[in-house]
Amino acid sequence: MSPFFVMSLLFGLTFGQTASLCAPSEYTIHVEKRECAYCLAINTTICAGFCMTRDSNGKKLLLKSALSQNVCTYKEMLYQTALIPGCPHHTIPYYSYPVAISCKCGKCNTDYSDCVHEKVRPNYCTKPQKLCNM
Repeated sequence: MSPFFVMSLLFGLTFGQTASLCAPSEYTIHVEKRECAYCLAINTTICAGFCMTRDSNGKKLLLKSALSQNVCTYKEMLYQTALIPGCPHHTIPYYSYPVAISCKCGKCNTDYSDCVHEKVRPNYCTKPQKLCNM
């Protein structure tokens, strides 16, 4: 093998191990309120992807801080508010949702993220659907 090929292979393997695939991804949220006539489909961005983690097989030998696993989470985000159509006057017809601007691999912050891995619930409407164009 040529030295150039070996160096390219080593560079690719090294970069592949250090680069994460954590980035804003398009996502559709379906929002309903029992009192409202419509379901709102909101197109937004969320943080999704893979982050490098450490193998914690040596739990007894490592410090507790070394055991935390990184997740793909928000680096910068903003909140937008949408109006759910068909709501009666006594109901608050607004829904605020996060929009990912940039993402990072880091510890999960429970202030604005769901850090529990649960079975995925269906994300669909049971009422007539309206699309939110922001």
